[in-house]
Amino acid sequence: MNISGDHTKLTNIANKNLTNIILKKYNQERNNQEIRQGISMKGKVCFDKKSKKYYVAWYHAGTRKTIKLWYYNGNKKIPFRGKYGKELARRMLDQMRGDYENGVFRLEKYTQRASDVILYLRNWIEAVKNTITPATYKDYKNSIENHIVPFFESNNTQLHEIQYDTLLNLLNSINRNGKGKLNVMYCFHACLEYALRSNRISSMPPFPKKKMYQIIEPVIKWLPSERQGAIINAIPMEHQPIFWWLKYHLRRPGEAMALYKEDFDGRVFTVKRGFSNKKQINRTKTGEIHLIPAVSSFIPYIEIEEEKQRKCCIVSPYFFVNPKSKKPGKHYTLVFLESLWRKACEKVGESITLYQGTKHSTASQMINERNYSLSELQIAGDWARLESTKKYGKVEISTRRTLLEGKIVDLKKLDLKKLDLKKISNEKISNEKISLEKNIS
Repeated sequence: MNISGDHTKLTNIANKNLTNIILKKYNQERNNQEIRQGISMKGKVCFDKKSKKYYVAWYHAGTRKTIKLWYYNGNKKIPFRGKYGKELARRMLDQMRGDYENGVFRLEKYTQRASDVILYLRNWIEAVKNTITPATYKDYKNSIENHIVPFFESNNTQLHEIQYDTLLNLLNSINRNGKGKLNVMYCFHACLEYALRSNRISSMPPFPKKKMYQIIEPVIKWLPSERQGAIINAIPMEHQPIFWWLKYHLRRPGEAMALYKEDFDGRVFTVKRGFSNKKQINRTKTGEIHLIPAVSSFIPYIEIEEEKQRKCCIVSPYFFVNPKSKKPGKHYTLVFLESLWRKACEKVGESITLYQGTKHSTASQMINERNYSLSELQIAGDWARLESTKKYGKVEISTRRTLLEGKIVDLKKLDLKKLDLKKISNEKISNEKISLEKNIS
């Protein structure tokens, strides 16, 4: 046994390990010092005599190696060669140092030219999947795969390079109407906000203003009370209660489907659940809990619903049930409700969607038939913003005409020649003086 040789070998290994530890500690201290100073001097531009090209040498802590970067931002069509090779290399090195100082450095940004936006989008949507509703997830996936991904497949822009002009080009490439374009851009904005919080980008680029989407607000379609009631009465009696509930309480079909018996205390409905993309969720569309008083006109339909469940021997946590349903608890589905509504519309000669025929119609009736103000409608429907109710105040021209004719004097009906304008003026001044004297006394 060569004890001396083994001892020497072990000593060399120990020295090598110690050297690596010292170098690692030195590099960490050097990097921390560079960041503390606010100016990074990391990396350098070198020249390779054999290939006669410049390259950027950059120590990568992840691999513990010095990486040689031969192309500008990874684009093999732009090597650091020729007259401007050194200048381009220095420019890229400055960009790398800037990212390093700001804490947003990513090596892949300078080593690959294919856009990194596509992969980031797909990773992002899966990361936030459990924080958004199933319907929002489905809508975002559609926006990503059908509109955003095709744009970046033909555009090599990197995530950190996205600016206003990129977003404007994306907007113009979306083959949808104004509201559809807005939804796609909302999706991309959410992704970029996530990237900002993750330090993948240093700032949020400005998005195109809303007027650039050319959104045309549709006129609300609705029915007067009598015609709305005729449709509901054309629905089989065993299914009418849920439709009357929608009419009287200004809520969404998904919220009615997800309503539990425990959500009603005999006077007030607590609306806190909904359905999203055919899945029940423990939140409403807006995320708010709504306390909705039971309308007295609806009380008889509660008895009809309870009698139906007793007769069919249905034990369910749901407030409204469909005896024919195969779903757990025999809750209603949107497909079934819409089918009943369409058939009833055909019977009475109407053509209007379930949502328009219930919530939209009741809200419009309050404004145009019962002369509610927008603020009163907001309270009745528990809208968070008054802005949400304004669309219901734009629908009825006859109501607007009545208001105008009731408050504005029609000058055409006045015979101006018979009016003594001087006398009217003097009377006005006299009345103002009397009013002023009363206030002083």
